[in-house]
Amino acid sequence: MLCGLLLVMAACSPDTRDIRSELMFDETNPFYAPSTLPFEAPDFDAISDEHFKPAMMAGMEREMDEIEAIATNPEPPTFENTIVAMERTGDLLTRVQRVFFNMNSAHTNENIQRIQSEMAPRFAEHSDNIRLNPHLFERVRTLYEMKDELGLDEASEKLLRDSYRSFVRAGALLDEAEQQRIREINSELSSLSTQFQENLLAMMRERYVLIEDEDELEGLSRDRITAAREAAAERGHEGNYLLTITNTTRVPVLTSLKNRDVRRKVWEASGFRGIGQNDGIDTRPLVLRMVELRAERSQLLGYDNFAEFALEPQTAGNPDNVLDMLTDLIPAVRANTEREADMIRQKMLEDGIDDEVRAWDWEYYAERVREAEYDIDDAEIRPYFELNRVLEDGVFYAMKRLYGISFGERFDLPVYHDDVRVFDVFDHDGEQLGLFYADYFARDSKRGGAWMSSFVGQSHLLDQKPVVVNVLNIAKPAEGEPALITFDNVTTLFHEMGHGVHGLFSDVKFPSQAMTAVPRDFVEFPSTFEEDWAIHPEVLANYAIHHETGERIPEDLLERIIAARSFNQGFETQEYVAATMIDMEWHTLSPGEMPDDVTAFDKAAMAKYNLDFEPVPPRYKSPYFAHIFPGGYSANYYAYIWSEVLAADAFAYMKERGGLTRENGDHYRNTILSRGGSREAMDLYLDFRGEEPGVDALLRRRGLTTRQLSGPDPD
Repeated sequence: MLCGLLLVMAACSPDTRDIRSELMFDETNPFYAPSTLPFEAPDFDAISDEHFKPAMMAGMEREMDEIEAIATNPEPPTFENTIVAMERTGDLLTRVQRVFFNMNSAHTNENIQRIQSEMAPRFAEHSDNIRLNPHLFERVRTLYEMKDELGLDEASEKLLRDSYRSFVRAGALLDEAEQQRIREINSELSSLSTQFQENLLAMMRERYVLIEDEDELEGLSRDRITAAREAAAERGHEGNYLLTITNTTRVPVLTSLKNRDVRRKVWEASGFRGIGQNDGIDTRPLVLRMVELRAERSQLLGYDNFAEFALEPQTAGNPDNVLDMLTDLIPAVRANTEREADMIRQKMLEDGIDDEVRAWDWEYYAERVREAEYDIDDAEIRPYFELNRVLEDGVFYAMKRLYGISFGERFDLPVYHDDVRVFDVFDHDGEQLGLFYADYFARDSKRGGAWMSSFVGQSHLLDQKPVVVNVLNIAKPAEGEPALITFDNVTTLFHEMGHGVHGLFSDVKFPSQAMTAVPRDFVEFPSTFEEDWAIHPEVLANYAIHHETGERIPEDLLERIIAARSFNQGFETQEYVAATMIDMEWHTLSPGEMPDDVTAFDKAAMAKYNLDFEPVPPRYKSPYFAHIFPGGYSANYYAYIWSEVLAADAFAYMKERGGLTRENGDHYRNTILSRGGSREAMDLYLDFRGEEPGVDALLRRRGLTTRQLSGPDPD
């Protein structure tokens, strides 16, 4: 989720000083000063839940004092005393927020959730207090209007432009009454977002399928059955078997379960979340209210709808460009999906099932087609993908071959959960780049999905090096069993490491331009790019080793795995595009166009774009669409496929230049990964590639060869 790439902006309320005096923030709080651990890594042994709120309240007060000093500086505004000074503010608040928001996503509890609920509107108000400060804005506007006379370097000039735009987009040009309404909307949205996120976590915990008879689990491997039995025991259902759902509509276990009725129960537990069934959680009112508020705020700021507002700073630029690209893709996607459905129907008939393909049938029979077409069996593959070997001999190996970096595990730094691992990251010359935390196993205290985030940012201005974390949700094996993972898990490991090196290689001056501080539809480019190294023959052969025999994966099986990658891409792409169209439909509404039925709205969006195919539901339905409601991808979920255009084009370009070489890796690192947001995103790509990306590589990557796209290149 990112996968979870953006730090929530700081915020607070006017009565901070009185509250702070009651919260007793002093040297006993581990956030009082930067950590003394290497690279200022958080001291999780010292941090407790009660430390967060006092540190955040004090951090907000301190930042407001810093901002006020800049805003009331009697000296004329200069780039140094205004823009650079703003870059130096908020160190305490940033320090505690980075830890808090990571904890709230990766290892939360009732205390943390309560703090988040209480602080969310304060965060929103604090942000508004900064961006709507008229004296501060006047200094920024003065500098912006004379930017051509300041003699700034490229990164500094971009920082000035972005700073001015952030004030304007926050409402700095509005009148007092309009600004007050903006504040009210932001406060309510922050509370609604927190509530939505808490509901999602509750649904992940409370929606599951309980199986009494082990025979109903036919098709699952012995380690998965053992894990299901242990999961049931942990929930108080000793002797039964518990099947959990994931954050997406489809659930990985559906690929293996032979029992059709059990598959139906699992799919329905996932697909009917958030509508008040079984667990009583109904997120639909939150969806409607958030969409309404976003539309109102956008109109206040001068935009027709939220999508226009959200896409303005992205490389896509506007909703029409996004919709043109996606609608141009749909005919090829549907043609591939129909062919795949015909093959699945045939497999069902072979099993004596004379029925329409249902959503709970697709993944199971897609695997059977894959096995038949490519002679691949999941039970044959998984023993070659043991988590630690994939990480060290696959992901780390590829990073060393491309960039010359190495990872060394260390055991002396405290972590927030026993499953978390910590690695030193060394450059090719032996200099340490930073720290890498790996948190891979699913648990009840972790939200769904996978993401990269950071505990410490990179900045030459602040003399900081990065401390990054990758978080996944791989099913934890039973005690004493090896962690054998799916190939999807393998791909996700490489994907998140793409975000990881985007953070670790950051080499910029200003903190707001560091690491992954790039447009949403560019940030998934480096992560998607790294995915393809997972199937590079040299890399795959190095990590795909049988966990018991030590034998390398047979060459013919390796070739079949790579060939099979293109199968089911109609399904994969359609479920994604369907979710993207739901996102775009919600966020192109004006305030007067709000529907009253969320489920009907989703269905209408599918029908409008010829995506209403019952066996292939959207990857996310609105009631549990984490990316666009509590997450930061509202009107931006398209970014994954937009970024994939870049990733596929970049990978094809590297293959033309020799593939897995240090020369290629260093060129990519120097032009893309190290630059963060210090230049315009497409300028970075042009530096790397020498020309704008085309879509042919994307079509080949996804196996969508029925027709060529005719829409605009992403520029």
